[in-house]
Amino acid sequence: MLLDLDQGRLWVFLIGLGLFAFLEVWWPAGRRLSPRGPRWLRHGLLAAFNTLIVRTLVFVPLLLWMVWLEEQGWGLVRWVGLVGIPELIFSVLLLDAFDYLWHRANHRVPFLWRFHKVHHSDNALDVTTALRFHPGELLLSGLAKAGWLAVLGPTPVAWFLFEALVSASAQFHHADLRLAPRLERALRWLWVTPTFHGAHHLVDRRWGDRNFSTLVPWWDGLFGTFEAPPAPAYYAEVPAPLGLPEGRAQADHPATLLLGPFRGLNQRGMRHFSSAVEE
Repeated sequence: MLLDLDQGRLWVFLIGLGLFAFLEVWWPAGRRLSPRGPRWLRHGLLAAFNTLIVRTLVFVPLLLWMVWLEEQGWGLVRWVGLVGIPELIFSVLLLDAFDYLWHRANHRVPFLWRFHKVHHSDNALDVTTALRFHPGELLLSGLAKAGWLAVLGPTPVAWFLFEALVSASAQFHHADLRLAPRLERALRWLWVTPTFHGAHHLVDRRWGDRNFSTLVPWWDGLFGTFEAPPAPAYYAEVPAPLGLPEGRAQADHPATLLLGPFRGLNQRGMRHFSSAVEE
């Protein structure tokens, strides 16, 4: 059963990647400034490397951990006695809340920001940005998820559903995709949209330190971190509004992507980020 669920998640990832890449061609928002080919190559290779590490060091241990927790009867879901559809809805929403808190911590805790900064150093946005994560962040995220599983105790179906939704949502809200304004504003109440999350990638920290939600946008409103995305004219007025204020020329160098968290450039970037947050 677990293998079938994992295969389903893989299909969601592959179909989503192809679908949003196709839609970017026909309805682009203009957030991808660099050529498509090098971005796909660079981010695709990083994703392949990450997959090898995650499958070995995160995926298998989490499955064993999930089975052990079920045998022990741990988790809020089991203590409350939720089953069926109510359990799926409750588990996915609570896991999404945990993911919001984890994402926010990645911006607040300097050690975590070292690794998460690789994702934010992208000077453009398209569906491949959803692949741009440092393997160190994914390993740390695996440890966090082990804690989420222990607290919540979701069923395997709920867990894989959440993982599949996160994958599809990340591809959607990073995509260089322009939605009709009315549709985007309506959808923004229920789901994180490209405009909602695109503001989170702006150099301007008024928006760049806001809008942390992954699936539903309600957590930002609940915890006071929602900031309405800027008007489209803002993007035209600022020459390079996406990414980070420092190290922009080196942002896509392979050595920076993998070694950046351990180098002095990142130390300076963290000091800048910390001062911006304090202000």
